[in-house]
Parts: sequence; C-alpha cells; structure tokens
Amino acid sequence: MDTQKLVALRIQQLCAIHGYNINSLARQAGIPPSTIKNIIHGSSRNPGIVTIKLLCDGLGISLYDFFDASQFKCMDLEDVD
Repeated sequence: MDTQKLVALRIQQLCAIHGYNINSLARQAGIPPSTIKNIIHGSSRNPGIVTIKLLCDGLGISLYDFFDASQFKCMDLEDVD
C-alpha cells in the first residue's frame, strides 16, 4: 500500500476512534472539509506535513501518535512515494 493510502486510512481510523466525521474534524482542525475529502479520496496525493499537523491538533494527538501505527511501521521503503 502506498503512503497516500496509508495516510488516508489513518485519518479514517482516527476519525472513527474520536467519533468525528469529515466535517467535524475539519471544524476542529480549522481546515476546509474538501481538504480532508481530497486526502481520503486520493485527489491530494501528497498532503503536506502542516496539513497533517492541523489534523492532529484537531484530533488532540501529536504527529508521533499519528504515525505510530502498525501500517506505517510495516511499510517497506520501496512503498514510499
């Protein structure tokens, strides 16, 4: 699985854990819902670290917590886009 798909999956997982939908996460993060939708649906192939940090802030987690997931730990270096 490529990095973009892993990031999208992680956002969806964290939304489910925290009880957020795309719109509520967008409000908490202070970014447009379309930004999150574009990441999840693959239109944004390379979301910036600032955007991911804003999402983490909205979720009340650190960047470390975002990337501290089994799917990132098991990633092969060849899978990094």
